[in-house]
Amino acid sequence: MEQQWQNAAKALELITVTENPDNEPVTIEGAVDGFRCIGVGTDAAVFQSLSAPGYAFKIYAEGKKDKLEAEAEVYSRLGSSPNFSECYGATDRLLVLKFEEGLTLFDCLLQGVRVPEQVIKDVENARAYVREKGLNPRDIHLKNILLQDGRAKLLDVSEYIKPGNDFRWEHLYKAYREYYSLIDGKPMPFWLLDTIRKWYHHWTKIAPSFDEFMRIVSKQVNYRK
Repeated sequence: MEQQWQNAAKALELITVTENPDNEPVTIEGAVDGFRCIGVGTDAAVFQSLSAPGYAFKIYAEGKKDKLEAEAEVYSRLGSSPNFSECYGATDRLLVLKFEEGLTLFDCLLQGVRVPEQVIKDVENARAYVREKGLNPRDIHLKNILLQDGRAKLLDVSEYIKPGNDFRWEHLYKAYREYYSLIDGKPMPFWLLDTIRKWYHHWTKIAPSFDEFMRIVSKQVNYRK
C-alpha cells in the first residue's frame, strides 16, 4: 500500500503549486495523467489518483514546508476520530491523506444543499476533542468542513498547532444560528459567496463589529433575492 502512494507522489513532482497574495487560492502549474484536482486552498492543492482513489495528495505551495510538517504532526496527535481524516504519510512537499467523500459547506451553499444542525454539533464536539489532545482548533471555515452522510468531517488541521483564536468558527456558528434560515436550501451564486469571502478577510475595515458586518452581508443576500 505504501509503495502505491509513493509511486503516485513521485508522479506528482511534475506539478508546481505557488502561493498568491491577499489570501487568494494557490496557482497550479503542470498536469499528470491519471490525476484530478479535487480542492484548491490558499496554501495547498489536493489531488486524487484515478488508479488509487482512496488517497488524497495535498501538495503544499513552495515555501510552505513548515505548514506541511505542522499538519502531519497534528494528524499524528489527533489519532483516530470520526470527525477527522487520516494521514498515511508525507514527503517534503505533500501529505498523503485518506480521500473523503462529500461536499464542503461552501459547495453546499453553492448548490442549495441543506446543512443540518447536526453538522454544527459535530464541529463543536470535534473542537472539544482537539483541545483534549492539547491542540488549538482554529481556521475552521466553510471550505474546511465536509458534509458526509449528514455529519461533519473537518479538513485542513495545519493551524491547530498555532496559539490564539481567529474566531472564524465562532463567526460561522453565529451566522448559522442567526442568518442561515434566509438561505436554507437555496443555491447561492459563486460571485456572491466569493465576494463575502473577500469581504470577511477584511471585515474590520468594512464594519465596526461582526454583527454589523453580517447585517451588510444579509442586505446583499436579500437584494439578490
